[in-house]
Amino acid sequence: MLEIIFNHSHFVAINKPHDLLVHKTSIARDVQVFALQLLRDQLGYEVHPVHRLDRKTGGVLLFAKNRSDISFFSNQFQFGKVQKSYLAIVRGHTEDFGIIDYPLTNDSGKAQEAITHYETLDRSQMDFPSTQHPTSRYSLVQLEPKTGRMHQLRKHMAHILHPIIADRPHGCNKQNKLLKEKFELMTMMLHARTLQFEWRSERVVVEAELQSEFKRMLGVLCLSLNGS
Repeated sequence: MLEIIFNHSHFVAINKPHDLLVHKTSIARDVQVFALQLLRDQLGYEVHPVHRLDRKTGGVLLFAKNRSDISFFSNQFQFGKVQKSYLAIVRGHTEDFGIIDYPLTNDSGKAQEAITHYETLDRSQMDFPSTQHPTSRYSLVQLEPKTGRMHQLRKHMAHILHPIIADRPHGCNKQNKLLKEKFELMTMMLHARTLQFEWRSERVVVEAELQSEFKRMLGVLCLSLNGS
């Protein structure tokens, strides 16, 4: 049963579990379970995804209930009228605040503008070694993408040498291996926390609670949303 976190006459939002595809795709032909079909079965009627969320990312995922509303939401996302914020656990100690302005290349090989703002909410230093260092450092960050490129947050954090924990393609293999062996961590530590947009002059704010594995790793790595 999917967790429905916002239910409106024109749209519905879920707290998508990590490792669940939004819909069927050619890059994962062997997968038979998708958020789209699960939600349709749960509600008993058609819904339509209006934005992307990586398979490995958990959190707010929005669907339109009517085909006629798809273009409205597409325009909202395309023209930057939707505010998104994410939480991530990353390797190392990040700066208090930062702006990552680094173009990303799309599937056609074209470089596209990509901008991410971040804020550090907490930092920790653990007493287990990491490569040549006697300790391991981690940060909990809030990320706000100002553009919507594929894997933007994952690529941007890797670009500033603070990759997201348990991100296999873009992360740190040594850290991923360490945390898998030490804490059985298999889930990428990226969570879509909030989505904000205007609907007929009304400001809509949708928020998804952290899921169990993210909460567990906050405790394991001595990180807190309150910046203890």
